[in-house]
Amino acid sequence: MLEIGTKAPDFLLPDQNGEMHSLEDYKGRKVILYFYPKDNTAGCTKQACGFAQLYPQFLEKDAVVLGISKDSIASHKKFEEKYQLPFTLLSDTELSCIQAYDVWKEKNNYGKKTMGVVRTTYLIDEQGMIIKAFGKVKAAENPTQMLEEL
Repeated sequence: MLEIGTKAPDFLLPDQNGEMHSLEDYKGRKVILYFYPKDNTAGCTKQACGFAQLYPQFLEKDAVVLGISKDSIASHKKFEEKYQLPFTLLSDTELSCIQAYDVWKEKNNYGKKTMGVVRTTYLIDEQGMIIKAFGKVKAAENPTQMLEEL
C-alpha cells in the first residue's frame, strides 16, 4: 500500500464507455480511488452499490468516485448497467495502475496461493496527494467510511 503524504501515481485508463481518464483530469477535486477484485461478485457488488447509493452525498462534497479492477471495458459496462452505477469504472487489464498503487498481492484462497487485487481505497486530495489509505477494506462498510472521511 502506498504511504499517506505521497503523490498519487497518475494513470491513463479507459472507463466503461471506452473514454480515457487520468488522475490529472480530477485535479482540484478530492478523489476516492477504490480498487476491487472483480465485477459482479458479492463483495464487489455490495461495495459498488454502496457507493452508488451515497453518490449524491459524494457529489455534494465535490468528490469523485473511481472504481478500478482488471476487468474489461465490456465487463464494466455490464456491471454499470446491471446496478445503475452512476460513477466511473476504470479498466486496468494490463495491471499498470493496480501495480503502481501496490494492490496486486499474493492471496490465500482456500489454501491455494494466487495473485489478485487486495480491496484497497485511497483518498486523494485536490493536489493529487494521498491523504488516506485503507487496505483490506470491508466491502459493505467502505462507502460509508469514505463519506465520513470527507
